[in-house]
Amino acid sequence: MAGLLKRALRLRTALRCLCDYSMLSRSTATLSPVDFHSPFLTCSSEQVLASTRKLHAGADGSKVSPSAAPERLPFCRVTEEDLAFFRKILAGRTIVDPDLVEPSNVDWLKSVRGSSEVLLRPQTTEEVSQILSYCNSRNLAVNPQGGNTGLVGGSVPVYDEIILSTSLMNKILNFDSISGVLTCQAGCVLENLSFYLEERDYIMPLDLGAKGSCQIGGNVATNAGGLRLLRYGSLHGTVLGLELVLADGQVLDCLSTLRKDNTGYDLKQLFIGSEGTLGVITAVSILCPRKPKSVNVVFLGCETFEQLLKTFQLCKGMLGEILSAFEFLDSECMRLLNTHLKLPNPISDCPFYIVIETSGSDPTHDAQKLHNFLEEAMTSSLVSDGTVATEEAKIKALWSLRERVTEALTHDGFTYKYDISLPVERIYQLVTDMRKHLGNRAKSVVGYGHVGDGNLHLNVTSPSKDPALLAAIEPFVYEWTASCRGSISAEHGLGLKKRNYIYYSKQSQAVALMGNIKAMLDPKGILNPYKTLPDNLKQ
Repeated sequence: MAGLLKRALRLRTALRCLCDYSMLSRSTATLSPVDFHSPFLTCSSEQVLASTRKLHAGADGSKVSPSAAPERLPFCRVTEEDLAFFRKILAGRTIVDPDLVEPSNVDWLKSVRGSSEVLLRPQTTEEVSQILSYCNSRNLAVNPQGGNTGLVGGSVPVYDEIILSTSLMNKILNFDSISGVLTCQAGCVLENLSFYLEERDYIMPLDLGAKGSCQIGGNVATNAGGLRLLRYGSLHGTVLGLELVLADGQVLDCLSTLRKDNTGYDLKQLFIGSEGTLGVITAVSILCPRKPKSVNVVFLGCETFEQLLKTFQLCKGMLGEILSAFEFLDSECMRLLNTHLKLPNPISDCPFYIVIETSGSDPTHDAQKLHNFLEEAMTSSLVSDGTVATEEAKIKALWSLRERVTEALTHDGFTYKYDISLPVERIYQLVTDMRKHLGNRAKSVVGYGHVGDGNLHLNVTSPSKDPALLAAIEPFVYEWTASCRGSISAEHGLGLKKRNYIYYSKQSQAVALMGNIKAMLDPKGILNPYKTLPDNLKQ
C-alpha cells in the first residue's frame, strides 16, 4: 500500500506537469438539434410533439404548464369510519397529527406539496394488503412512499391521497453468502443494506447520493440508476424477485432468488420503474457482488468535453473489468461546491472534471492497470491535472465532489432539474445550448452525470420559483432531447412533473398500452394517481 501511495504522489506530480501542454481543440461545428424541421424527427413525431404542446392550452390560448397538477379525480374522502378501520389494523401507526403528516406531504426539493391528512405505517405485507383492499373498495386514493427522496414529484400526494409509508418495513429477511442474494423488506434504507453487506464481504449493486435515506423499494419502483450502473448494470438485471401488493389487496409473490427462471412472463419487470402506479412493492431479492479488495479513485481535469470523451474511450479500453464508475461535473458545479459547501478543488481549475473509480480483487494488478492508463492519458495530453486516492477517507472526499452537487444546488436558489439520457457524444451540448437559449434569465446552468451510461443531470437555478423561466426551459429541453432520440428521464422517473412529456420519449401506441396495463391492474386508478401517465391518455 505504501508503494501504491508513493506512486499516486508521483502520478499527481506528473499530472500537474501537463498544465503547460497544448490541449486538443474542440470542434465548434455543431448541429443545433432544436430545429424540428431537421431529419431527426419523423412527421408522426412532430404531430405527437404538437399534441403535447397543446395539452394544457385554454380556450383563450393561455397555457398551464404540463407539469402542473391536474384537477382532483373523484376519489372518496377519508371519513371517521375509515380511520377507525385503519386504527384497528395499525394500532398506534395511523398518523393524523398534522405536524407529523406534514413532512410526508412535501417532496425533498420542496417543490410539490400535498394535503394528505392520513399517514399509514404498516410493518407487514399482510397489513399492506388489508389497507389496499379496503381503500380499493372505498375508492380511496393511495400514495405509496419510501424515503421520499424523489425529484419529480412522484413520492408525495398531489391532493389528499392517503400516504402509505414503507419505513417500518425494514427487516432483512435472508442473505445467502454463497449466491450473494439478499432478500429484504421494501423499507430497508440503502445505506443500512450496504453496511450489512460490507460486514459480510459483499456490497449493494447500486449506490446513490441519497443512500442515507432512500429505501430499496423506492429504488426499485423508480428503477434508480446511480454510480455503479456502469459496472453492475440496472435493477432490471440485479433484482431477481419482488413481492408486491396489487390495488385490490392481492399479494403477488414473485420473490424468486433464482438467477435463471424462464417460465412464462417475467412479471417483476413490469413493476420495476412503475413508480408505485401498478402495485406496492413490499419485499425485494437482489443479487449483490462481492466487496472489492482494491478500490482506487482518480479525480482528473480536462480542458474540453472532447478530451473527456476520449479519456472515457481510453479508460474503457485500458481499465476494462476493473472500471466501476466514470462520472463528470463541469466548472459551474465546482464553483457551487466551493461557494455553498466550502469544498476545495483538489486540483487546478479546469472546465471539466472526471471521477473514475476502479475496483477489483488484486491491488497490485489494479494499480498497474491504473498506472498504465494514467501514463497514456498524460502522454496523450487528454488531461491537464489530477490526483489519485487509495485511502478510504480520501476516496470519500473525492466522491463527495460528485455526490454533493445536488446539495450545493439547493443553496443556489430554486432548482429546475432534468435527468436526460442521450448519445454519449451529445450529452454536454445540451448544457451549452441551454445556456445560450436562456441567456441571463437563469442564475446558473450546470451539467454533471454518468458518462458511462449517457446520463446527463442538467440543472437550472433561479433566485426563486420563476414561471417565465420554466416556460423558457420547457419544452425546449424535451424537444432538444427528442431530436437526438434521447430519453427525458434516464433514472428519476416521470412522477407528477414529467408525466405529460412522456410522448417526447415514447410513441403513442406504447403509451396507450401502458394505460391498458394500468387499467387492468388498477381499474379504479387508486395507486399513486396523477403520476407517470399523461392526463390525455385514452384507454
